[in-house]
Amino acid sequence: MKNEIYDNTPKLDKVRAILVGLNVDRNEADFERSMDELKELVKALDLEVAAVTTQSLSYPDKSTYIGSGKVEEVKASLDIFDANIIVFNDTLSPMQIRNLEKILDTEVIDRTGLILQIFAQRAKTREARLQVESAQLQYMLPRLAHMRNSLSRQGGGSGRLSNKGSGEKQLELDRRRIEHRMSELSHELKNVEKERTTQRNRRLRSNVARVSLVGYTNAGKSTVMNNLLRLYGTESADDKTVLEKNMLFATLDTAVRKIAPSGHRPFLLTDTVGFISELPHALVKAFRSTLEEAKYADVLLEVIDFSDPEYRFHMEITEKTLAEIGAGDIPVIYVFNKADIVRKEQEENGHLVMDIPKTSADRVYICAKDDDSLEALVCAIEEKLSEGEQECELMLPYTEGRIVADLQDRGVVKETKYEPSGIRIRAMLQRADISVYSDYIVNES
Repeated sequence: MKNEIYDNTPKLDKVRAILVGLNVDRNEADFERSMDELKELVKALDLEVAAVTTQSLSYPDKSTYIGSGKVEEVKASLDIFDANIIVFNDTLSPMQIRNLEKILDTEVIDRTGLILQIFAQRAKTREARLQVESAQLQYMLPRLAHMRNSLSRQGGGSGRLSNKGSGEKQLELDRRRIEHRMSELSHELKNVEKERTTQRNRRLRSNVARVSLVGYTNAGKSTVMNNLLRLYGTESADDKTVLEKNMLFATLDTAVRKIAPSGHRPFLLTDTVGFISELPHALVKAFRSTLEEAKYADVLLEVIDFSDPEYRFHMEITEKTLAEIGAGDIPVIYVFNKADIVRKEQEENGHLVMDIPKTSADRVYICAKDDDSLEALVCAIEEKLSEGEQECELMLPYTEGRIVADLQDRGVVKETKYEPSGIRIRAMLQRADISVYSDYIVNES
């Protein structure tokens, strides 16, 4: 059990929060990592951390989660640190939140509620906003009883259709409204998912290679995408860049961009929402259609913040999340980003200094803002996409110009010759392609 005290001078227009963590049978390192992540989540919502208090118990208190004595200590801290919100590092039950708010007489939010608010603040596209609202309502429904005192007032008499029925509780009316809105959102999301499926099928029919950026939040996925766009984008990079910012969940919306490096095959690059430990189940469920973009990739680029001491833990969380959404078997290139920071630390400590960029098997060590690093990454993608391909020679009649155009669009053509009898092409083909074009193959390496 310990307390951390921060700057006690309130900043104008800043909501000050006291963070509370409970350690139940976790090793100290894991618990500290979780609390550090909570601080970053709070900052991502633009709250100011006033103080941090922790407690160790054999099991959570059913009534107040941290025990009545610790609650009184937190209550005293509210005035001392001029704080107006308490943030818990775990998911609390509706009863625990109700009891805590009654004792503390201030707003109490748990980790799930915090992440939901961050998502609500960052969602930009219609799909993301619908997904977040759906997750928020799923979270809110069992917690209605404590959300405001007026929920226990008797309804009726206002003239509104929703308030008809003498003696019907306001709580029941609100529950009904939420359930109705959830039904509407479910219908809207199904329509959006149909649109996404149509767009995805169109991309699949194009046969252009598909590469998805995945990884822990704030590892640098958006930075990788923006700089690949800068170097190899097919359109003006300024119009197609995504938000990149040094904070958790800076971007939520899925973006798909075409990357066409000279001398390499083009590919469609998808940027997806970042992962985090203890990601609320409601969010995973709501964002499933978005996250599932990774399922249809030919290659996953797992971006890792190599400078973060917890990067191995982040890799574990990413692996678990990918398995949960059905993308665990897709070939992966591990992109160790921010290797320049590690290199600088090695220089300062007099250690053996690593080369950047560096490629080793399915690992690439890069700085996402360095052109040589991006070239090394593109080469790694090309190599991974080429696995299982065979060089074949095809003789196509001039009436099959569509096949020629398709192979050229995919960037797999090595040589093209126009002869009197037809078009002779040397191309790298996957096993499935060999089966499709078997009538035209004249030589197989």
